[in-house]
Amino acid sequence: MSSKAILLVEDNADDVELTLRAFSRSTIHPQIHVARDGSEALAALIGSEMQPQAATLPALVLLDLKLPGLSGFDVLRVLRAHVRTRMLPVTILTSSTEPIDLVTGYGLGANSYVRKPGSFAELLTVTHQIATYWLQLNETPSQR
Repeated sequence: MSSKAILLVEDNADDVELTLRAFSRSTIHPQIHVARDGSEALAALIGSEMQPQAATLPALVLLDLKLPGLSGFDVLRVLRAHVRTRMLPVTILTSSTEPIDLVTGYGLGANSYVRKPGSFAELLTVTHQIATYWLQLNETPSQR
């Protein structure tokens, strides 16, 4: 992964395709890696017996909450507990409108909470804003 990459953690194939398409139409073209569940995301970021960790971390993790196996909250707990990923920016990107999910996400250390838009036009705007902020404006300490 490169420092201007995004790890999209999403199990819904339609949401993956729409998100990839939206980012491709932005004026900012980050490299997007996809993890289809929490275990795959943690393997990519921290490593596992079967998969070594990526040499560099992405600039941002876009994390769905409702994932098979490990939930997005479980992934966030592990990321914040691990020295390598403790300060890695994580934006929860979810369709949940539950206030408890918002509070829990921030309580576990999410940097941002964004609800998935209802239309592709809105998704284009959201992905452009995410890319602009997290990949161009935001500065993070070196963790590589």
